[in-house]
Amino acid sequence: MLVTALLVAGVAGTQGVSAQEKVDLDMTGRIRAEAFNRSQVMATLNHLTDEIGPRLTNSPSMAEANRWTRSKFSEWGLSNVHDEAVDDIGRGWSFNDAGVEMLSPRVMPLHALPKAWTPGTTGAVEGEAIYAKLQNKGDLEKWKGKLKGKVLFTDELRPYKPNEKSDFSRHDHDSLEELLSYPLPTERTRDASMLAQYLERMKFGPELNQFLIDEGVVATMSISSWNDGIVRVMGGGSRKAGESVGVPALVMMAEHYNTVMRALDRKETVKLRVNVDARFLDDANRPGYNTIAEIPGTGPNKNEVVMLGAHMDSWHTGSGANDNGAGVAVMMEAVRILKAVGARPNRTIRVALWTGEEQGLIGSQAYVAKHFAAYPEPTDPAQKALPAAFRTNKGKLVKTGDYEKITAYFNLDNGSGKIRGIYAQENLAIAPIFEDWLKPWNDVGATIVTQRNTGSTDHVSFDRVGIPGFQFVQDQLDYFSHVHHTHLDVQDHAVADDLKQASAIVASFVYNAAQRPSKLPRKMLVED
Repeated sequence: MLVTALLVAGVAGTQGVSAQEKVDLDMTGRIRAEAFNRSQVMATLNHLTDEIGPRLTNSPSMAEANRWTRSKFSEWGLSNVHDEAVDDIGRGWSFNDAGVEMLSPRVMPLHALPKAWTPGTTGAVEGEAIYAKLQNKGDLEKWKGKLKGKVLFTDELRPYKPNEKSDFSRHDHDSLEELLSYPLPTERTRDASMLAQYLERMKFGPELNQFLIDEGVVATMSISSWNDGIVRVMGGGSRKAGESVGVPALVMMAEHYNTVMRALDRKETVKLRVNVDARFLDDANRPGYNTIAEIPGTGPNKNEVVMLGAHMDSWHTGSGANDNGAGVAVMMEAVRILKAVGARPNRTIRVALWTGEEQGLIGSQAYVAKHFAAYPEPTDPAQKALPAAFRTNKGKLVKTGDYEKITAYFNLDNGSGKIRGIYAQENLAIAPIFEDWLKPWNDVGATIVTQRNTGSTDHVSFDRVGIPGFQFVQDQLDYFSHVHHTHLDVQDHAVADDLKQASAIVASFVYNAAQRPSKLPRKMLVED
């Protein structure tokens, strides 16, 4: 706790936060009782994942998740329940089944699953396996006219290496203390070669897809990035209407992939049967939807808002239980708890279930831009073609009238592990406030406030425009060894007691933020 104590001392003189933060312990007790004794978080997770299933952006199951979560919010008595469109998020796609078999040199089932936004096979098709690396235009010229009827294996054989770390882990004293240290950031540079490589990949992708079609390739196979039979698979083809989607593209478990590659190394003829039941819903860019609901404020600051949220979209091969059904279930449970205990917050509490996080924070980014702030679109065509991270000048932030009305956004998206603290995102003034808010939860394992800046999920959409946006520190469990973006991301890997604990802490944090006399302090926004 040394670093946090120093932070309290460091900000007291300049920020006026030396007094202990007021926490309503009666309300905290009611939140604990509801969360721990009458929890519905697993029932919510069960319906979202076992019954609705995976929720790929713009898939039919994502639409059903939007509908069902709206119905639950209305059932629980929330207000202003609605879906908000996110324009031009891409083509809809769905996947039902896939099968791959080796027919020779011996019969063997092979475990492989399709990449999202790649076509199906229209029934079972057969082809000869061949290893072909296609990374640039020169490779395309080399293989032109040689690939008709082939199943392309596009990665090299990868030797098996046992995992030397535990498959399942929780934070201990030492790992939490390590999180309290703050590594000085390295200077950010925009690497010209990295930018050139990115642009080349973006240009080459559609060319490769069309080449595969023109050459009559049956399908492509990639090796899973994880071993031990785990198929880790994300997107391929193209979400963008009008672009070539290529041929059926699958990811195969590493051990089966290597089996085929060894046969090819022995110069054996490997024949495969491939059957993929996948389809595009249409060939038009469709809007996606964020689902929004509120507990209206009742006090003098009722026009201000505290937000909490999680992304509801997932990848398509598991059921999206930990990435990020767990976060959705926790955020839904947090607002259910607050309604159940009769909370009448000063500020409005707004929950958001995002779409398109897996494709680059699309849903939360669009919401923040519409309601709070955004950087202007570049007028220079060359800059406009670049992703935001590579643009050399973002310009001056354009704020809406509601920019000053939001006090904070709280996010959960690191699996189903219990909350152990919170990332303060380099906001020194907020550390002692969060430390006091965590005290009633020290006995269930939530203890630390770290100044580290964590990224890669929807709080970044808020943080990058100067709105306090936070992600909680969680136990890792087996999130990064078994479930993240894999076919094993199912409910069995979620821990019920951890989700109960997380729901209670999130409910208390958003309630404290809603009740606080003044908004939470904001860190300095650094603009280019």
